[in-house]
Amino acid sequence: MTDTSVTPPLEGWLRSDGRKGIRNVVAVAYLVECAHHVAREIVAQFRAPFDAFDDADASLDPHDPPVHLIGFPGCFPNSYAEKMMERLATHPNVGAVLFVSLGCESMNKHFLVDRVRASGRPVEVLTIQEKGGTRSTIQYGVDWVRSARRQLEAQAKVPMRLDELVVGTICGGSDGTSGITANPAVGRAFDQLIAEGATCIFEETGELVGCEYHMQSRAARPELGDAIVACVAKAARYYSILGHGSFAVGNADGGLTTQEEKSLGAYAKSGASPIVGIVKPGDVPATGGLYLLDVVPDGEPRFGFPNISDNAEIAELIACGAHVILFTTGRGSVVGSALSPVIKVCANPLTYRNLAGDMDIDAGRILEGRATLDDVGREVFDATLAVATGSRSKSEALGHQEFILTYKTFEPVGPACLPASARAPVIKIDPH
Repeated sequence: MTDTSVTPPLEGWLRSDGRKGIRNVVAVAYLVECAHHVAREIVAQFRAPFDAFDDADASLDPHDPPVHLIGFPGCFPNSYAEKMMERLATHPNVGAVLFVSLGCESMNKHFLVDRVRASGRPVEVLTIQEKGGTRSTIQYGVDWVRSARRQLEAQAKVPMRLDELVVGTICGGSDGTSGITANPAVGRAFDQLIAEGATCIFEETGELVGCEYHMQSRAARPELGDAIVACVAKAARYYSILGHGSFAVGNADGGLTTQEEKSLGAYAKSGASPIVGIVKPGDVPATGGLYLLDVVPDGEPRFGFPNISDNAEIAELIACGAHVILFTTGRGSVVGSALSPVIKVCANPLTYRNLAGDMDIDAGRILEGRATLDDVGREVFDATLAVATGSRSKSEALGHQEFILTYKTFEPVGPACLPASARAPVIKIDPH
């Protein structure tokens, strides 16, 4: 097993808010579905053909900044979506941003451009109705991205400490093996990362029903413990009104028997460290330690299911500043993400053998007696640092850039949810 006293040196691109990115992505963001095609065609000009993708072990070329597509399909205003877009556009892994607007959508493109420009990043907005339509807007966009990439190529990395790293975790395609291999192994990795000062974020309250009192006992402060119980109660009410919980047919087919069993497995991803705070989508933790991400909207259900796919939750973890996402799966998932790399930790040895080209870590070795939880936990820890230092995860090497952003509504977190040293948010959004 790797010497736990030695960790590789980290480097990152320094941003104006003091955070550092492990990637230097050009983000092309459409601001309404009507602009999606134009934005996608701009990005397509910078994607390598599939057969050109290298092995996942190869490191990224810092002089070839990748171009990623993100966006929001809705035409109607939504403060959650706007906050998410602002946080994603100023994520430390993002070096430059091109917004693509139709021209009559409700997303406030001027606010977004001002926020990105204030961060020191190259930024532009193209309005299709003003640029002559599809073909001309695509050409404007391609020319701008080429210019932005040249600017990013000239940027140098700076030293980065492990306590500046933010790591998120999510489970998807869970089965009967998830809670006994991959999820607790990620929990072990979280504990190691937190011991080094890193920030770790786990979710989702809708999949933690029944575990609220376990989390309450781990809360750093009594009032935080009460807030955790309230978050899970809110999730239970929300799903009850919808008439459908987070337990899916695929989970049952994979051997899970009850919501409680699934919740205990999901809970195992959090490890054993004290929980220091609660964040909501787009809240950037101000201190290191372990945070719970509350992804279930506040108030009465207005926009349907809280997370219509795993990628919606991945986007929310990234909006909270996550540089890397640890994705556990039993039945198998091939998705990655735009902006932040995704590391796949496979719980089931049969799934790993079937989908080896998409999986980074075989946690199913635990079931077969070929590794211990500590062994795989350390492997997850090492893989996280390797990806943070430039190695590509499998999904990243395969070119996966899944992304989805929908409608939600949230109230700000209360003071009980924040560590005592961070009662005032570090990053603020201007009211408008």
